[in-house]
Amino acid sequence: MSTNLPAPGRIRTGGLNPDQLFHLGSAVAGSFALTWMLFERILPVTSPLGFAVSWYALFLTMYAVISATTLDRVGVVDRVVGALVATAGAVLVAVLAGIVVFITIRGKGALAHTNFYTDTLALVGPDDGLTKGGIYSAMIGTFEQVALAILISVPVGIATAVYLNEVGGRLARTVRTVVHAMSAIPTIVAGLFIYAMFIIGFDLPHWLPLLGDRVSLPRSGFAASLALSVSMIPVVITTAEVVLRLVPNGLREASLALGTSRWQTVKGVVLPTARPGLITAVLLGIARVIGETSPVLLVAGYTNALNYDPFHGPQVSLPLFVFNLARQPFDVAIARAFGAAVVLLVLVVIFFATARILGGRAPGQVSARKQRRLSARLARRQLVEGNLL
Repeated sequence: MSTNLPAPGRIRTGGLNPDQLFHLGSAVAGSFALTWMLFERILPVTSPLGFAVSWYALFLTMYAVISATTLDRVGVVDRVVGALVATAGAVLVAVLAGIVVFITIRGKGALAHTNFYTDTLALVGPDDGLTKGGIYSAMIGTFEQVALAILISVPVGIATAVYLNEVGGRLARTVRTVVHAMSAIPTIVAGLFIYAMFIIGFDLPHWLPLLGDRVSLPRSGFAASLALSVSMIPVVITTAEVVLRLVPNGLREASLALGTSRWQTVKGVVLPTARPGLITAVLLGIARVIGETSPVLLVAGYTNALNYDPFHGPQVSLPLFVFNLARQPFDVAIARAFGAAVVLLVLVVIFFATARILGGRAPGQVSARKQRRLSARLARRQLVEGNLL
């Protein structure tokens, strides 16, 4: 004899219906009231942290009990775990928002002045007002150092990713291991490596007389770029390799079937298809190193003067500017440090947001604007061909 079982209800993967919202609100209100009564009337404890932890623990307990009146065990576990995950996300957002608000409030005095973006501290005393001096030299140093790091890291990173994904060979596993090891190297070690190798320098063998007796570099923005490149290269390689793996093999096979070489396939098919992802890899690498202080501190030196030449003389960057001013015992210096931190934070957010937007596209997928341009171009071509016929 067969028994017709009722069809299982549709499982909601997100959102709350009115009954579940009522359960959630009841658990929040009831747990708060019970926690307040315990802390105010029974327990001799007034710790805000203890109140928050107790309130949350009671909330989870009451939420599970109330949900059990209408849901089975799986549904109760799902709601409790959902509450835990939502709480973790809310705490993360709250911490990030708190950092942004705190830095902005502390630096708003400096951010409100135009000279903060157009002047330097070359002729400014440590306790001069916020109407004098600014971060112009630090912004120039940051842009030049990051630009040089891009020129060094992007060709090396993209070429290595192409080798690992498109060529392979006996050394591929060794190269990938080295890349992963470089990703784990602290940035201060990268700066120390550049300092020991190029700032202190090393003696050349006697059979290289044309290059001199010793190789050494002065403390400069270029030395800082070398240190930043050590940290940027593994990020670019790892991200670019993942992006290249997403390119459909059918495109490679179709190109090879037309008689093209492997290099022509990579240059004409693989790289153009993966272009948005490769740009994302570069942006993530920039966001990774633009806020680094320790390697720049070791090899770039510090100066309040404006230095447009990254190859000669000390050159300050925004992270080093913040580090130096935050240690000074003057309120105006600390305000300038927080203002520079806000500018640096905005730059990092811009890079990450751009990388997120570009990274959301599949390989070969174009933006809506580019799709409209391609459609208009195709329509014009069809119109011209129709007139010719």
